Amino acid sequence: MTTHTAMPNHKVHEGRNIKRFREMLGIKQDALAFDLNMSQQAVSLLEQKETIDTPLLQKISALLKIPVEAIQNFDEEQAVNIISNTFGDNAFGNSFNYGTMNFHPVEKLVQLHEEKIALYERMLKEKDEMMARLEKLIEGK
Repeated sequence: MTTHTAMPNHKVHEGRNIKRFREMLGIKQDALAFDLNMSQQAVSLLEQKETIDTPLLQKISALLKIPVEAIQNFDEEQAVNIISNTFGDNAFGNSFNYGTMNFHPVEKLVQLHEEKIALYERMLKEKDEMMARLEKLIEGK
């Protein structure tokens, strides 16, 4: 008996996800390489791998301060599909279900927006901390 995921022919590319999160955080490959005690070329090759060994993935997620599950499960194409299906032309029509109306309250959208702002602020703080660490490293040489 085989197990089927929600998206049958769907593969998450963990290396590409690491690259996306690293770039969103404003972290350069060589800085991540330094923290991982590997070369920049090794990080470049790592970001091309579809799957990454769990211990290394855990180390990277700890350095980026992003849950391992985010790297393992994030799929940009799927996210775009969800957004387009949710907010497409028929979004309101699809909210009717056998005579009952299901709608997303404005409060939920405001909450999501506030969470996004909080995440962005955390990411900026992490970037500033990383820059400070890199400046110390440069001064130390």
